Amino acid sequence: MPREIYLIKVGMSMTEGMVSEWFIPDGGEVKKGELVYALETEKVNLDVDAEYDGIVKHVVDVGVTLEPGEVVGYLFEAGEEVPDSVRAAPAEDAPEPVVQNEPVAAVAAAPVAAVNRPVSTSSDGHMKSSPAARRLAGELGVDYRSVAGSGPGGRIVEADILAAQGSVTVARAPVAASGPEPKASPLAKRFAAERGINLRLISGTGPGGRIVQSDVENAGAASSRPAATVSAASQGPQAGERVPVKGMRKTIASRMHHSLQESAQLSMDMEVIMDDAVKMRKSLGEEWADEGIKPSFTDLVIKAVAKALRSHPMMNSQFTGDEIVLMNEINVGMAVALPEGLVVPVIRNADILSIKDLAVESSRLAAAARDGALGLDDYAGGTFTVSALGMYGVDSFTPILNEPQSGIMGVNRIYDGVEWDGDKPVKTKKMNLSLTWDHRSVDGAPAAEYLVEVQKLLEAPHRLLV
Repeated sequence: MPREIYLIKVGMSMTEGMVSEWFIPDGGEVKKGELVYALETEKVNLDVDAEYDGIVKHVVDVGVTLEPGEVVGYLFEAGEEVPDSVRAAPAEDAPEPVVQNEPVAAVAAAPVAAVNRPVSTSSDGHMKSSPAARRLAGELGVDYRSVAGSGPGGRIVEADILAAQGSVTVARAPVAASGPEPKASPLAKRFAAERGINLRLISGTGPGGRIVQSDVENAGAASSRPAATVSAASQGPQAGERVPVKGMRKTIASRMHHSLQESAQLSMDMEVIMDDAVKMRKSLGEEWADEGIKPSFTDLVIKAVAKALRSHPMMNSQFTGDEIVLMNEINVGMAVALPEGLVVPVIRNADILSIKDLAVESSRLAAAARDGALGLDDYAGGTFTVSALGMYGVDSFTPILNEPQSGIMGVNRIYDGVEWDGDKPVKTKKMNLSLTWDHRSVDGAPAAEYLVEVQKLLEAPHRLLV
């Protein structure tokens, strides 16, 4: 009797998704725990593994949008006759398995993360680990069963595997002009198709030689072939086009509108003198240059935001209607702009990370976001958000709350300002911070006190080092 392969549901807000890649060909054999297909949703991409051994039969093509819980294929037992075609079961007859719910107020009960967490197992004795983490462990030769998980509930994530591996050298994928299609992320495939680039001509720098978005972009920039040369004007929507509101854009539109409708949002700006922060960032960048680590101004703001949340716990809260839940962990989301929309991966326990470790993690998350390689664990558990537009020359803006959080900080450009030393004008570096908060959770005065604390930390940045 064949077993169904479902389009798994990732988070309670997922409404649609698609198979972006079949890892096992139609009629191919798979072992339990091996990857079967790549799921692409409006929020996250996820590799799905097999729950049983068997022969895989596809019932949907790559790129077909479906509802969660719909059947995408079947697993036939060895020796069982596999028909040429199989009709998919109706969605209403299929369950909707949830891989992992999105963070809700209940995460307030979770303890603050420790440096070394115990390895966790599920109720049936299996290790709690993400499919991407298990795949990476196999590629790097790491026994994931001996790794302590730092994800939600002790779940083992990719970062844990890399930490266990230590210094990792990834072999680049061989380049071949023909043959089977190489492994590539969904975003890399999309970019290659848009630019007319042959993936077989690209060396992959992702785990196990997997081709990621940056590889395609670098190949397009270096190639002189007309098919790979795209002018800036031809990238993105063009005048006269109608852009469908779907996928990530549909999700962003829905959530931003809901956020404004369902919460009492107010904003304020505050000026920060950044002279010492500019000097410290330069000094740290020079000190860590040999390691390739360069902290950004946004990293300093994230650290200041997180440290200030310790003494202002109401800003690190969620309004649930009947109560205000003060969160135990301080996990700061960082907004990352992509061509198709905005994603917010999370820096967990940002208040206890050193600036060096925070800079490494923010760089990893930003690169993973651009390459379409963020996992569900990378989005989980955010309690406050930082959004930066300073790189575009913005002096002030009104960030919208990332529900159910109570606060979001906007980071603006650093500019040349003037302070007065008596009657003498003194040139100085300044920046505006833009704070939006939920007035249902926090009144204006406590919000202003929190913003002043962030200001003081950035103006005396040595406090961020302790």
